Amino acid sequence: MVIKKICCIGAGYVGGPTCSVIAYKCPDIVVTVVDLSQQRIDQWNSSKLPIFEPSLEDVVRQCRGKNLFFSTDIVTAIKEADLIFISVNTPTKTFGVGKGRAPDLKYIEAAARNIADVVKVGSKIIVEKSTVPVRAAESITNILHANTRPGTTFQVLSNPEFLAEGSAICDLLNPDRVLIGGDSTADGRAAVDALASVYEHWIPKERIIKTNTWSSELSKLAANAFLAQRISSINAMSVICEATGANVSEVAHAVGMDSRIGPKFLQASVGFGGSCFQKDVLNLVYLCESLNLPEVAIYWQQVIDMNDYQRRRFANRIVEGLFNTVTDKKIALLGFAFKKNTADTRESASIYVSKYLMEEGARLNIYDPKVEREQMMYDLKHPAISDEQERVDKLVRVFDDPYSACADCHAIVICTEWDEFMTLDYSRIYDSMLKPAFIFDGRMILDHQRLQNLGFLVETIGKRFARMQVNRLPAAGQ
Repeated sequence: MVIKKICCIGAGYVGGPTCSVIAYKCPDIVVTVVDLSQQRIDQWNSSKLPIFEPSLEDVVRQCRGKNLFFSTDIVTAIKEADLIFISVNTPTKTFGVGKGRAPDLKYIEAAARNIADVVKVGSKIIVEKSTVPVRAAESITNILHANTRPGTTFQVLSNPEFLAEGSAICDLLNPDRVLIGGDSTADGRAAVDALASVYEHWIPKERIIKTNTWSSELSKLAANAFLAQRISSINAMSVICEATGANVSEVAHAVGMDSRIGPKFLQASVGFGGSCFQKDVLNLVYLCESLNLPEVAIYWQQVIDMNDYQRRRFANRIVEGLFNTVTDKKIALLGFAFKKNTADTRESASIYVSKYLMEEGARLNIYDPKVEREQMMYDLKHPAISDEQERVDKLVRVFDDPYSACADCHAIVICTEWDEFMTLDYSRIYDSMLKPAFIFDGRMILDHQRLQNLGFLVETIGKRFARMQVNRLPAAGQ
């Protein structure tokens, strides 16, 4: 089958960028991204896209209205498409069996049933793009086959995304690999080849891996679990470093020089966030529990437990540093996105640090260059974070620039590694703060020696500082 038209159900962080790049690299293919949300589709059709990714706006601008379209007309898009991506949300269940660990597949199931209802005749390739548990493709296949009409055939493939937010467009244009899983039947192999032919417009064949469906699904979970594991591992070492006087950056450098290990994802921090790592590791934990593999489940659960501990530990260090009380003290929290170059706040360490500090009565001045105030307040008022929304309004202020956020504060907390935080005028900031002025660098991005020379009391991850005597100028007339 030659793919001429593609439909993507779901205009979120995966579907939007992925299909924009496909349209950009495949001018001979018409790509339509559909979603139930009129507001989201309107944003994709406007000058202000619903998500921020470097270079995404340029890609969309070049293709939109030519061979890239955003629409709420889901039925027409499904009917006309040769290939349909399912790229809907798969949140962790908040109630019932598997609460807190298992993925909620209600949107996947709804999309599959919608496809089965719309397609009256012809052959369609259905591609699960969302992060799903192993054997989810089998569930989609069962739904489609149970509702198949005469003259209609479906092939279900797994094509997981391996995007890092903040570099999604680069990852799509130059991926380490593209993974496609399908049935080992002749029709299944033909469907895999058809999808591969789309990617071959710009990706070398040797980077396109073809597997069975279940290997493809598990590979996605395994990749994110391994990456999360590395972060929790170096964060565990940071605790030891602080207790012994070792420097976690030096330890990470020495370990990363080993070619068997490598340097990536060995940056100690306040903890990982984002939509994938925690969700996928918990998904893996639940899978192991379901397969009666308790020892394996406990092993992967420790990755999450270490991340939770690092967040709480960092917040506790802030309280301890500020003389064991932060009640009514102003603290500037710089960065709310879970990482730089994105506006995504899902599972951001900033949310949890804010939660712990608010529980202690701290007043937070928050600044982030990309996250909107409405999103911050939505996250902080979530029932899992605070059960007193009025208290959030009382304790939290959002600022448009970092200097205003830091003025008259007792401390600064770096929660996101935005580049601009490394180039701020910290001498000006120091002069505007209450003394002693503290900086808690949760991302290890600042020049700590320079900050100490300015008079700051500095705390960071995985490193102990000898307290410097602050030289205070005598008051006039003394």
